[in-house]
Amino acid sequence: MKNLVLSILLATTLYACKEVKEDRNWTSLLDNELTQWDNYLSFRHQIGYDGQAPKDKNGNLISPIGLNHDEYNVFTVAEENNEPVLKISGEIYGCIFTKKEYANYHLKLKFKWGNKKFDPRKKLLKDSGILYHSIGPLGAEHWRTWMLSQEFQIMEGHIGDYWNQANSAIDIKAFMPEYIMNPVADSSQPFLPLGASEETKGFCLRSGNYENKQGEWNTLELICFEDKSIHIVNGHIVMILKNSRYIKDGKKTPMTKGKIQLQSEAAEVFYKNIEIQDLDSLPAEYTQYFE
Repeated sequence: MKNLVLSILLATTLYACKEVKEDRNWTSLLDNELTQWDNYLSFRHQIGYDGQAPKDKNGNLISPIGLNHDEYNVFTVAEENNEPVLKISGEIYGCIFTKKEYANYHLKLKFKWGNKKFDPRKKLLKDSGILYHSIGPLGAEHWRTWMLSQEFQIMEGHIGDYWNQANSAIDIKAFMPEYIMNPVADSSQPFLPLGASEETKGFCLRSGNYENKQGEWNTLELICFEDKSIHIVNGHIVMILKNSRYIKDGKKTPMTKGKIQLQSEAAEVFYKNIEIQDLDSLPAEYTQYFE
């Protein structure tokens, strides 16, 4: 009996140590001073923007606000229940992005919408996004704001959608679109190539809408391992992706490592509990989706 009790105590202790060890593997990316992030602001985009560099009334090119010049307080941190919460006002197009590059990781965070919207999206859905595998110069895509990257869309009713940014491309398990329809993610479907140099444009709808009510926090998770990624919304897998790449001069180059950007895109949004964990392999529960 004594040996049984000792065995139970030993097993409990080992399990507790294992839990502590696993918890310690998570690294927080958010503090009050945003020490692990840089920021970039481009322009106050207006309705009718066509992808060209904006000009003033005299026809002269307007320079972007630039790197780490956030005198407008687009990116601020406040305390809520003794934890830091990042507020992105959305007033000016831009991003906050990690100083480090990351590969083979599990990212998780919580977000909720604020109430404010700005031009050119005052009459449109609130919008933001996680841009991963971000490389190269800022302002590389249509809005002249973000780096070449892959997007985990954050938009009202569309959390987990995919957009390619600049000349990126990827394969997604999704239905082939017909006529003017967009592809829709579905784990039962074969992988469909989307994005730069592909027949299907770089947009795919998530498999379902699992967003919580306005004002409630949502938990988002992004699994990235080698060329594969998975978008998870409030515990639901909404997209399975692989063969992450970018196209330059007609050549496909793997894109499996980069910085992480959070977008400022004309809507007020809040983020907290931004954490990342290194992965030595793709977690076993997800390998079935790539077999």
